[in-house]
Amino acid sequence: MSRQQFGFVAGFLVAAVWAVAGFGAAAGAVLAGLVGWLAVRVIDGDVNVAGLADRAGVSRRR
Repeated sequence: MSRQQFGFVAGFLVAAVWAVAGFGAAAGAVLAGLVGWLAVRVIDGDVNVAGLADRAGVSRRR
């Protein structure tokens, strides 16, 4: 399955959940998917949590 096909299927499923269960359920499904995606990226080592914390912190420019 290509990335375009996967994106279409994911979008279709979100729209189907929205139609059947309402906006709140669709938003919850999208949020859960994003959290799962981020967790897998962290586990695979693609995202450095310490680096994200450094970026989120107050930057001091001299």
